Amino acid sequence: MFGDIFRFLIEIAFTLFGAALLIRAWMQAITMPRFNPLAPGIHRFTQWLVGPLSKITPHTGRINWACLLAAVLTAFVYVILNWLISVGALIPVAALPVALGAALFMTVRWALNLIVWLTLIQAILSWVNPQAPMMPLLQMLTAPLLNPIRRVMPNTAIDFSPLVVLVLAQVAIMFVTRLGIQIFGF
Repeated sequence: MFGDIFRFLIEIAFTLFGAALLIRAWMQAITMPRFNPLAPGIHRFTQWLVGPLSKITPHTGRINWACLLAAVLTAFVYVILNWLISVGALIPVAALPVALGAALFMTVRWALNLIVWLTLIQAILSWVNPQAPMMPLLQMLTAPLLNPIRRVMPNTAIDFSPLVVLVLAQVAIMFVTRLGIQIFGF
């Protein structure tokens, strides 16, 4: 029972930190202005890991390689901790490449879950309180995903693009999860 509780708490902590790293990378990719209310908090929360990694990773335009590497490293530590809790022993050195592959899949799942949550929150807020202070921020984060779908879909009274993004992201999550189970057994 305590192992399950500890595993749950670790999952929450690592998923939130991984999501913060991915949001930071996404904010740079979409060139979000630094004055938005989310940027300083995300920056302070993740800088202890991203700062040192940014010194050893290339700087290429909109892609924040340090944040992406930090997300994969966070997922790697998460996979190793899960192994340690489940098995009760350190992961064998021969299994480290498998753990790294599992960490890559975990990072992709975190990114897809982030897409689901941001889109869902933005869609619900647009119905309940379109003037909410977080709406401009959520719209900036989700617009690169929703706008291409809006251009393809017919213009109706109801915007179905969030539904399409949610369905596509859920299908991708199912695919990545199934593939991860087949390859890595997680």
